[in-house]
This record gives sequence, C-alpha cells and structure tokens, in this order.
Amino acid sequence: MAKMSLDDLRKLREEKKGDLRKREVEGKEMQVVVGVGTCGIAAGAKPVLDAFIAGLDENKLVDSCFVRQTGCMGLCHSEPTVEVIVPGMPSVIYGNVDENVVKEIIKKHLIGKELLSGYILDRPAIDILNN
Repeated sequence: MAKMSLDDLRKLREEKKGDLRKREVEGKEMQVVVGVGTCGIAAGAKPVLDAFIAGLDENKLVDSCFVRQTGCMGLCHSEPTVEVIVPGMPSVIYGNVDENVVKEIIKKHLIGKELLSGYILDRPAIDILNN
C-alpha cells in the first residue's frame, strides 16, 4: 500500500466526516428507511441505498434528511422496499424501488412533498390523508 501524504489524510478525514454526517439523526426532520434484509439485498437494495445517499448529496438534503437501514419489512414480494417519513405527510412504504424510482422519490416526495402513487404499498386510509 502506498504511503499517504498529510494532505491525502486530511482529505480522507473530511470525506469520512461527510459520510458520518449523512447518518446523524439529530436535527433532521425527514428520514428514508431502506429494507436490507436478505430478500431486499437479493432484489437490489444495496444500489438503492447507495442511490439515496448520493441523491441526498446531489440535492443538498444531507442536513434535513437521513437514510437508515432496516431488516425485512414483510413485503418480500415487492422488494426493494423503502419507507419515507416526512413531517406533515403520511408515512409511506414504496415497493419495487430501483435507482430511477429513488430519483423520483427525492424530487417528488422529499422535495416536492407529493406522494408517488404508482409505487405505494402501504399508507394510511384516505380519510387520514384528507385531514
């Protein structure tokens, strides 16, 4: 392994600090929960998780949203699954999520505060949505 210069070490430290900041919960009102049980992993949850992390960076949402992992959500037939929690909106579980759907979730749900009806697996009853 090649030796690292002091500047290389400083750059690496800043990158790792940024990675850790993405996982901090305190002060963040939105969260994305990616199901990474064995069924989710087999269906492609790892690239979905990576796409959310990259998407938060690209859209400058790192300070308002965090991404975390969970095990199987019990919706194995629709993996990868993602729960999105945004204040003032119902908690929603999306299914069959891929990298393209991640971009839609970020743009429409996290930024635009709009549900993506074509991918919703679970949400509150309509009477709750109308209140």
